[in-house]
Amino acid sequence: MLEDEILKWKFKGGSSEALARIYEKYVDTLLTLAMGLLNDPYEAEDVVQDVFTRFARSGNGFTLRGSLKAYLTTAVVNGVRDRVRRDKRRPARSDQDVSLASASRGPDEELVFAEDAARLSSALMELPHEQRETLMLKLKSNMKFREIAKIQGVSINTVQGRYRYGLQKLRAQLNGEVEQ
Repeated sequence: MLEDEILKWKFKGGSSEALARIYEKYVDTLLTLAMGLLNDPYEAEDVVQDVFTRFARSGNGFTLRGSLKAYLTTAVVNGVRDRVRRDKRRPARSDQDVSLASASRGPDEELVFAEDAARLSSALMELPHEQRETLMLKLKSNMKFREIAKIQGVSINTVQGRYRYGLQKLRAQLNGEVEQ
């Protein structure tokens, strides 16, 4: 994208406005991705904050020939992987306070939406990490299978399999057909 190329060039030149625009442009997408992978809003915010902090410090030495979005997405995925490895035995947080409220919904609709969102979030966390990561990269970050394969270091066929099996497991869990 032309805007990203200009932003990269300005950022390398030391423009704080370019950094602010990059943050503004991608923070929501990256937070959604991190939240989907970690199911913990606090950890997700920490990962994204760490990514942008490291990115901001790269300044003059920053060189990137590819997509800015792919670069930042890869950094978030790697940050999530590091957290998962570090906290391998940590239980999922149950005290999450994530508000997805909308002024256009009434209280009854809001309750149903919140329950559905909780079921979906819980079902996603039941998936193997590789499948959950693939689904989030494809569905939330709109990445192509080839880009996901590059990030994960596997073949496109493996990514497509993870995506297909992840969707099947997700459907089965949400439809109450959980296999034991």
